[in-house]
Amino acid sequence: MIQLTLLSRPGCHLCDEMRREVDALLADRPHEWKVVDVDTDPDLARRYGDSIPVLFVNGHLFAKIRLPRLSSKFRLLRVATPSISL
Repeated sequence: MIQLTLLSRPGCHLCDEMRREVDALLADRPHEWKVVDVDTDPDLARRYGDSIPVLFVNGHLFAKIRLPRLSSKFRLLRVATPSISL
């Protein structure tokens, strides 16, 4: 199971867009979301408040603001499953 953590805040359209894109990229892989309101934690707000959405894949920082465009699916799967062979 791929664990995805999205640092977000209510009403963030970029956050909604990133989540839709990742869901589409991982449509054939089991994945689970944890969405964290960045404003509920002062440390998260200080570190990431100006950079949301922020996506962590299996605990590793993957993207800030937008998904990387170059081979997004390959990069996402590589972070999610380090031993993957595509």
